[in-house]
Amino acid sequence: MGRRQPALGVLGEDRPVTRALAILAAAVLLTGCTKDAGAPSATTSSPASASSSVTHPPRATKPPSPRVGACYPLTYQQALAPTTEVAPVRCNRSHTATTYYVGTLDTVVDGHLLAVDAELVRAQVARECPAKLDEFLHATPAQLRLSVLRPVWFSPTVEQSDSGQDWFRCDVIALAADEELAPQKGGLAGVLGTPQGRKQYGVCGTAEPGTAGFERIMCDARSAWRAISTYNLTGRKYPGQDAVRAVGQGRCKRDAKAVAEDALNYQWGYDWPTARQWAAGTRFGLCWAPNP
Repeated sequence: MGRRQPALGVLGEDRPVTRALAILAAAVLLTGCTKDAGAPSATTSSPASASSSVTHPPRATKPPSPRVGACYPLTYQQALAPTTEVAPVRCNRSHTATTYYVGTLDTVVDGHLLAVDAELVRAQVARECPAKLDEFLHATPAQLRLSVLRPVWFSPTVEQSDSGQDWFRCDVIALAADEELAPQKGGLAGVLGTPQGRKQYGVCGTAEPGTAGFERIMCDARSAWRAISTYNLTGRKYPGQDAVRAVGQGRCKRDAKAVAEDALNYQWGYDWPTARQWAAGTRFGLCWAPNP
């Protein structure tokens, strides 16, 4: 008979990392200018000479945007910031974030120019970056939920925006544990499209869900339990803890039985969103089983 293990609400969704869980970084970009100065010239038409010089005004060049594929050595706290001046490093060096998309900010609404930190501008970035991650990782929504990979995004500072920078940058990070980023090895493009990539970046636990020793981590040698499936919850209003818990019970028991070595003796657990997480848009739970 299967034995249900208690589990808590979805980890991380209550933390600042939710800019659908978020974390950000950007290279220092300098504004360059070119200047053409005409050399003084003189013409002689009489014993008296006249000279004149013409100086053209400075001609500004638009600063470069961040580059897709760039890598950054971000800390967890740096990843929480909306802007950053962390410089990129070579991707064969230690890094924790990879840029997978660069877009252009839409700062004009109904003919009015908005500030780079205006709510509507921030909403555009918060909408577009998560929408691009599934395609980059070759993942289904369920596969992304069962991984520790998350999107984070950055936009220019007010000063950078004033200098003509209008980009936004989407990075992918891996959560090694609570408030800890995992170092990335190799490229992440398409990584969740393979069984090996899904295993490497899977969500695991250090103990039985709901027990004192439980901590959500990226799967490694410490992993005692593993998230094996995810289930959707529907509705606009939070249905209450008893209701969301009941939805997962039957589904997770079935999924754990399917992967158990002994269909008559197995363990399983599940978690569900809290009311606060529901309000932030989290409408799914995770099912857990002991890590083989």
